[in-house]
Amino acid sequence: MKRIPGLCILLLLWAGTASAQFRAPYSTLSDSETVSAMRRHIGFLSARVLEGRGAGTDGEKEAAVYLGEAFEKQGIDLVSAREGDLFGVRQESGDTLTSRNVIGFIPGYDKELKDHYIVIGARLDNLAPGEITIDGVKHERIYPGANGNASGLAMLIELGRMLRTNFRLLRRSVLLVGFGGSSLNNAGAWYFLNRSFSDTANVDAMINLDMLGTGTSGFYAYTSSNPDMNAIVTALAGTLQPVQPTLTAEEPYPSDHRAFYAAGIPSVYFTSGRYPEHNTERDTESILQYEDMERELEYIYNYAVSLINGPKPIFNAADELKKRSSTEDNVVPYYDCDRRPTFLGSADPKVFLERWVYKYLRYPDAAVRQGIQGRVLVDFIIDERGKVTEAKVLRGVDPLLDDEALRVINASPDWKAGSVLGKKVKAEISLYVEFRLEKK
Repeated sequence: MKRIPGLCILLLLWAGTASAQFRAPYSTLSDSETVSAMRRHIGFLSARVLEGRGAGTDGEKEAAVYLGEAFEKQGIDLVSAREGDLFGVRQESGDTLTSRNVIGFIPGYDKELKDHYIVIGARLDNLAPGEITIDGVKHERIYPGANGNASGLAMLIELGRMLRTNFRLLRRSVLLVGFGGSSLNNAGAWYFLNRSFSDTANVDAMINLDMLGTGTSGFYAYTSSNPDMNAIVTALAGTLQPVQPTLTAEEPYPSDHRAFYAAGIPSVYFTSGRYPEHNTERDTESILQYEDMERELEYIYNYAVSLINGPKPIFNAADELKKRSSTEDNVVPYYDCDRRPTFLGSADPKVFLERWVYKYLRYPDAAVRQGIQGRVLVDFIIDERGKVTEAKVLRGVDPLLDDEALRVINASPDWKAGSVLGKKVKAEISLYVEFRLEKK
């Protein structure tokens, strides 16, 4: 049964009566543009007419078309067809189910990194309708999946908008993917990596967005304990953020990041965690907390930009560490050291920021007059003697702020050097230095 005609009739009926009957809830009058947009996305994606967006259903197809059109409206190029990149999944019955991936593309600017990719994905499908028998009568059950995973898809759309708006800041290219067939052993993610995308070797990392609508119960980042992906969380913790995720060593739910991890690609899974309405008829818009989602979205954007512009994360840190520790340069990532460098007795970079950088940072007068503010990403090495060397700006804001960030870091007192396998090494670290003007 096709759903698009029915949806058109529903929209026409609504248009004819809206002026007389529709009143926006008072609770939505103060919504930001981002919250309003996420409400629209989730309102469509979790509507009963889509019948849960089960893998291979008309509802999943309509969700795919919606996602593709949303990307196009934002100026994001579609790599797939608008209705998605089709693939088949063989069922136990012998039948083949047809699902789809929707893929958007934002090019990077760096001539050396633009052919490397960060994949940001969200699960497209939820559950197909089921049946329950009450007093001998069969009743259809629909699972709207507002949080699972219309919330992640809405985040993907709005994150795509933010990245597309600021695409000139992105060194690597970005692939935004709505993965179909996720409920079928992450079939869409597997198909993308093994059949659809020809340059998998240049996928440097993956961000997975799944079930992000219940922020009051928590906000979590799961990286399979990858040190480099964790390091970005730690670095951002030293900056002003609207919310901070909890790094968790326990996987909240199976999701599409598993296919990337199996392919040796570092991944981070952002989620608000378990919730009682999961896979039930009660997974509706009423349980979502949009203000929390907006704060999560801003954090994920900052994480994504750091990942897109930063050094390539290592998948197997132990093997890479041994390889790096045997080279002449002897430079290893800060978080891969057996014993990390310490500043004033602490291995937490926040201490360096709080007790040195922000204590001695001087906001340039010219930058104050011009209202220039932002975050400067600085990379530097702490050598075997504990001295700060080779500081450089990875992501600048303005020469006035960039130069001041470099000045204060280059003037750092000596650290205590880090070591690997008992041998002192050069340790490389990237930190954000934030310049923020106070509102009068």
